[in-house]
Amino acid sequence: MLTTVVEKLKSNFPSGILDVREFRDETTVHVKKSDIVSVCTFLRNDESCQFDYCSDICGADAYTPENRFEVIYNLYSIPLNHRLRLKVFVDESDLHCPSVTSVWPAAEWPERETYDMIGVHFDGNKDMRRMYMPEEFEYFPLRKDFPMMGIPDSIPLPRK
Repeated sequence: MLTTVVEKLKSNFPSGILDVREFRDETTVHVKKSDIVSVCTFLRNDESCQFDYCSDICGADAYTPENRFEVIYNLYSIPLNHRLRLKVFVDESDLHCPSVTSVWPAAEWPERETYDMIGVHFDGNKDMRRMYMPEEFEYFPLRKDFPMMGIPDSIPLPRK
């Protein structure tokens, strides 16, 4: 467990750290949505943390009435060889999350992919276009309420 990192997060963001879980030597920190950019900036800049690489951002659909969606950030410290996972709850009634592109510019593409597949908008991301689906597509394929076989006639398919 990243005890020092977790202690620093809890002391610097007392109301922003909602939960910390340890499972199979992996640490996951639930962060309040409004604090995600500050927490990420701290993790990147603090000498004892040095999380200089955001290896991935993705979304998950819990299909629950509250906090239906999660945005998951996988961070890596190259100098210290540490990994850390951050999670942010996003409620279906407010599908917005602050962008971390100001901390890691390369986060632009994984944020776009999360938007395209789950439907979470990243406020501050300058290019929130879809990546895989057509712009006019109204649905989000990785949501649990999306039909397994897709939606007939929702996008034009190539001829056989």
